[in-house]
Amino acid sequence: MNLKTILTKETISLHMKGTNKEEIIRELLDILEAAKKIPNREAAFTAIMEREEKMSTGMKHGIAIPHGKSSTISDLVACIGVSDNPVDFDSLDHQPCRIFIMTLSPVEKTGPHLQFLAEISLLFKNGEKRREILNAATEDDVIKVLSE
Repeated sequence: MNLKTILTKETISLHMKGTNKEEIIRELLDILEAAKKIPNREAAFTAIMEREEKMSTGMKHGIAIPHGKSSTISDLVACIGVSDNPVDFDSLDHQPCRIFIMTLSPVEKTGPHLQFLAEISLLFKNGEKRREILNAATEDDVIKVLSE
């Protein structure tokens, strides 16, 4: 899977303003909606929040990967948001998050969803990559980090 084909300048937002989990999720949905990636915002929000209720998608190292599956989605979509301020996301390591990667995929297609989550997890295990994302000045900088 090539992250550059899924994540574009239109699906990256630097300087997110949300101060809690729900605000961040809504802001990430704003990105996907503006990029015309989701046909039904409320269905997408419901899918993400239902997944969050099962178990938080706050990972470790300041990263959260809110994700879900919806029958309104025909192909995997994703976006990245970076916050200047740490946000409590009920993370596994109990640390706040600043990097948010949201993905939504069709209910019936499991492969691309799992492959995307695995690739993102592997990419962001690298502390240098996380620092580069946090220090990115432009969306192009983020794409460059993702493609190296």
